[in-house]
Amino acid sequence: MSVPGGEDGPRRDRGFEVRARLGNGHRLGRTGILHTAHGDIATPAFIPVGTKATVKAVLPEAVSDLGAQAVLANAYHLYLQPGPDIVDEAGGLGRFMNWPGPTFTDSGGFQVLSLGAGFKKVLSAEFSGAVDTADPALRAQAVKASRAVVDEDGVVFRSHIDGTRHRFTPEVSMGIQHQLGSDIMFAFDELTSLVHPREYQEESLARTGAWARRCLGEHNRLTAERADRPYQQLFGVVQGANHEDLRRRAARDLAEMEQDGRRFDGFGVGGALEKENLGAIVSWVCEELPEDRPRHLLGISEPGDVFQAVEAGVDTFDCVNPSRVARNAAIYTADGRYNVTNARFARDFTPLEPGCGCYTCTHFTRAYVHHLFRAKEILSSTLATIHNEWFTVHLVDGIRHAIEDGRYGSYREDRLGRFHARRLR
Repeated sequence: MSVPGGEDGPRRDRGFEVRARLGNGHRLGRTGILHTAHGDIATPAFIPVGTKATVKAVLPEAVSDLGAQAVLANAYHLYLQPGPDIVDEAGGLGRFMNWPGPTFTDSGGFQVLSLGAGFKKVLSAEFSGAVDTADPALRAQAVKASRAVVDEDGVVFRSHIDGTRHRFTPEVSMGIQHQLGSDIMFAFDELTSLVHPREYQEESLARTGAWARRCLGEHNRLTAERADRPYQQLFGVVQGANHEDLRRRAARDLAEMEQDGRRFDGFGVGGALEKENLGAIVSWVCEELPEDRPRHLLGISEPGDVFQAVEAGVDTFDCVNPSRVARNAAIYTADGRYNVTNARFARDFTPLEPGCGCYTCTHFTRAYVHHLFRAKEILSSTLATIHNEWFTVHLVDGIRHAIEDGRYGSYREDRLGRFHARRLR
C-alpha cells in the first residue's frame, strides 16, 4: 500500500504519530508529533504567521523564545516580493529569514482572489456578518466576479502592489513553494465565499479537486528534480463551504488521491465556513480523513474556535489575528481582551497580563506600552505582538498538555469561562 511520501513507514522528515486521544465524547481530538525536515512539532500547535518571511515587528529569536514551534509564510506575497528565486538562492525560507525550525507556506490561493482579484471587501463583510449570503443579487455578483478571473487552468490576477498582471496555476504555485523551500506546503485551491450558491460551490469543488491532482503530480516531479533538497510535505486543501456532503466528499477524494505512488502528506481545512458551525464542519472533514496524517485549520486563532477545532480533530492552526490586533493595541489575556491605549492604563504599572511569562510582561508595564502606542513608537507593535503570540501559542500548548494529563474538560471550562466572562474592554 502506498503511503504519504511514497515510503514504507514514518521518517524523521515526514509523517505523523498520534500520542494521546481526547475521549469524553470527543473521539476525534488528539495530540501527536508531526515530523518535518527541520524538526518535530508537538500537536495541537498554533503556528504564527510570518506573511512576508517575518512575523511583523518581531525578531525570529523572539518568536522562538515565545514558544512557537514553526512559522507560516505566504506564497502570493513572497512571489511578488522579493521573488521565490531569491529565497531559493538564499537557501530557502528558513535560512532567508533566519528561522531554524519548521516552516509552512500557503498556496497563495486565498490572496490571489482576495487581494489580486478584488474580493477583499466581500470577504471582510462576510466574515463580519455584514452581508446577507442568501441575497440573489449578491450571489449573482459573486459568481460573475469568480468567472471573470477563474478558469479550469488557473487564476488571473493583478498585483496589489503595482497592478501588473499575473497568472497562478497549480503548477506555478507548486514551483513557487518548492523554491521557497518550506517543510509543509498546500495545494492550490479556489477561494469561494458563503455568498456563492451551491451550484457554483460544486463546480469550484470539482475544479479544486482537479487542481489538487495536478499539484500532486507537479510536486512529485519537482521533488525528484530537487532531490538534493530537504523533503517538502504537500497538504491537500478540503473545501466545500457549509455543505456537509461537499465537505465529506472533498475529504474522501483527497484522502484517496494518489499520483505515481504518492499521496498527500496531510490536509488543510480551508474555504468559507460559518463561524457558529465551525466545530461541526471541521468534524465532518476529520471523520473522513485518515488517522495517520495531520490536519491543519487555516486562519483560526480565537480561543473558542481553537477548542472547538481541537475537539473536532485539528492538529495545527495558523492565523494573522494575534499580531494584527496587537498592532492596533488590542491585548489578549486569560480574562478577555482590552485596548491598552485606554486612558485608565496611562498610570497602570502592572504587566499587560499579571503572571504572564512573555518577554513583554516580564520587562514592561501597561503604562509604558500605552505610552508607546500614544507616541506612535514602533516598539509598541513589537511588545504587543510578542504578548499576543505568546498568549495564543501557550493557550494551544495548554490544550495539548491538558489532553495528555486527562484534565481537558476542566482546562477548557476555566479558560473559556474566564475569557468570555468580561465584555471586550
